[in-house]
Amino acid sequence: MLSKLSIMITSALLLLASCGGTQKSATPASTPREEPVAFTFSADSAYQFCQQQCDFGPRTMNSEAHERCGQWIVSQFERFGLTVTEQRATLKGFDGTPLLSNNIIASYRPDLQDRILICAHWDSRPWADNDPNPDNHRKPVMAANDGASGVAVMLEIARLLGENTDYITTAQRQPVYPLNVGVDFVCFDAEDWGDDGHSDSWALGAQHWAAHLHKPGYKARYGILLDMVGGQNARFCREAYSLYYAPQVVDRVWRAAEVAGYSSYFPKEDGGAITDDHGPVNQVAGIPCIDIIPYYPECEESSFGPTWHTVSDDMQHIDRATLKAVGQTLVQLLFADFGQPQP
Repeated sequence: MLSKLSIMITSALLLLASCGGTQKSATPASTPREEPVAFTFSADSAYQFCQQQCDFGPRTMNSEAHERCGQWIVSQFERFGLTVTEQRATLKGFDGTPLLSNNIIASYRPDLQDRILICAHWDSRPWADNDPNPDNHRKPVMAANDGASGVAVMLEIARLLGENTDYITTAQRQPVYPLNVGVDFVCFDAEDWGDDGHSDSWALGAQHWAAHLHKPGYKARYGILLDMVGGQNARFCREAYSLYYAPQVVDRVWRAAEVAGYSSYFPKEDGGAITDDHGPVNQVAGIPCIDIIPYYPECEESSFGPTWHTVSDDMQHIDRATLKAVGQTLVQLLFADFGQPQP
């Protein structure tokens, strides 16, 4: 069976990606040594955010669980002080099904023009069509890893930002922010209602967002997509389209992982070229965006891991250590590059 995120390795693409990374990512010898930041990503908190999404049940399109979980995601980002925009649209699935989609955009420091994009999809696959048991192929996927984990990492980073925002005691209660850059956390919907016979049927929410940006003229320095970032024994190799469109961002993220102590999770090895939400972000929105996605080359079930698109994609197979590796890497990147001293 072909995968929704078909691995399409071509020698030409990988050669271009390799050349792009070599040519564009040279670091001057005078660059100061980077040190680990003092801010700590809580894997326990991220795990709970993952669990809370799964408590709604599979968040399949047009379901009550999907609508209720979306409302919960909005409430959590607002609780951490972010400005939330809901981008609702009725999209058409490959089979003609109208999909009631909701891209959720949570903005930290929306007043700033200088911005970073962090994104993940939040919907669940409606069919466990890669399950080893054919009787499960029409059952929905809980999507603890393939959906909830990326949103959980974003929520924990948003919580960390909100917790470290102080206020000067004045009549206006002037805020003092821990970062001097805006961050948009985008929860893409309708990513997993796709069919391999229809190449454009995946990442429908990201396609819609890229063509109808939530803010006219929206720009970001770069984007980072989080897909399946909580699985057991995960290793995140450098995805080929990421190397082609955003080699400098790949280099920066992998260097942050090394500084944070998680180079074993982020080996300097190349994976495949993956059709995912970062495609429209790069190709339509014009924002250089990379994909942090696991690669299991020795896994017989799928190169995305043994639970991918199966009923076993549940909380029993979520690893706090993987959530920590990804989350602390992003915290390292954000606070090392954009952190400012607290009062």
